[in-house]
Amino acid sequence: MNLVWKLLRQHISIPQFVGFFFANLVGVVIILLGVQFYNDYQSLDQEDSFMKADYMIVNKKIGAFSSLTGAGSSFSKDDIDDIREAGFAEHIGAFTPSSFNVRARFDVQGFVSFSTEMFFESVPDEFVDVKSDAWKYQEGDDEIPIILPKNYLDLYNFGYAQGKGLPKLSEGILSAMKLNIQIGRGENSGEFIGRIVGFSSRLNTILVPEAFMQWANQKYANQSAVKQPTRLILEVENPTDERITTYLQDHDYETDEEKLDASKTTFILRVIVSIVMVVGIVISILSFYILMLSVFLLVQKNSTKLENLLLIGYSPAKVSFPYQALTVGLNVLVLILAVVIMLVVRGAYLDMFQNFFPDFEAPGIWQALGVGLTLLIIVSIFNIIAVYGKVMSIWKRKD
Repeated sequence: MNLVWKLLRQHISIPQFVGFFFANLVGVVIILLGVQFYNDYQSLDQEDSFMKADYMIVNKKIGAFSSLTGAGSSFSKDDIDDIREAGFAEHIGAFTPSSFNVRARFDVQGFVSFSTEMFFESVPDEFVDVKSDAWKYQEGDDEIPIILPKNYLDLYNFGYAQGKGLPKLSEGILSAMKLNIQIGRGENSGEFIGRIVGFSSRLNTILVPEAFMQWANQKYANQSAVKQPTRLILEVENPTDERITTYLQDHDYETDEEKLDASKTTFILRVIVSIVMVVGIVISILSFYILMLSVFLLVQKNSTKLENLLLIGYSPAKVSFPYQALTVGLNVLVLILAVVIMLVVRGAYLDMFQNFFPDFEAPGIWQALGVGLTLLIIVSIFNIIAVYGKVMSIWKRKD
């Protein structure tokens, strides 16, 4: 084996391997940083992890005329079909409002309890990304999963609690507590326990599972007073699609511009990250080509001597091993340095994230590492097979 290593050292081209090393390093760093930066950016909206960024909420504009005349602001089936035919929405769901009385009592241990009138709404479960065991309701269950608006908690902490001398509550503490909920009136009423499973800064409503809403509206609501949906939730593929803005203006619909802009920003970021990662992949492919060309030239220069080694009894696997070890070793070194560079760059932009978002909790780097290891394994396997094939061609030639 030492003979093969000596042959390898005699004709090795340092500039070629250095060129591969730095080109591949640049490509892998770009890919890992693209994956990690996008994951970090997505976690900025972690409290809404159950609501995807490409969802938008639409309602009809309420003006003075509609208020005075009582003109309806609900969406009919024809309205929904018309939006579907417009082509910019992949999925459409309706907010189903509660048509029954809801009263909640909240007990703060050691302090006075308070109660309030409230309301419920639901959307189809496909629009809510909560673990199935946490977001489900079956008839007969005593607990109701609830998603609360984040600004409700802020109103309690910085308004009601501060004025009444009550303790301020974090999201974690409130999620561990229970709400006593009374639904309906008089004889047609029921007692339930509300279990808070999330908080949203994008939804200004109190969300419950659709299965509970359908059952409760049938059981506790006056069927003559059942309400039609006044808001729709749309899943759009491209929030920057000009058809969305044009359609909303033409039909006198409105959506939260700030949230629409956030969806556009996320979409544009996704496109930019994809482009950057494609550039990184192209650079890595070109560097891989440089490496294989260098190895093939090295094998070709040593073909006569390698053929002699094969003739005196060395197997193709033993002759191939030094070249394979060289390529795999370079790939491993590239990945290690790429991860180190990624962590350094990530530390710089995470400081910026922390300055703007003090509560930001950085996610792990396992996904980026997984991408890097996957690339390493794929490229290394291809290197090993290609080098072995080249040596085999020399071995067959000796026959």
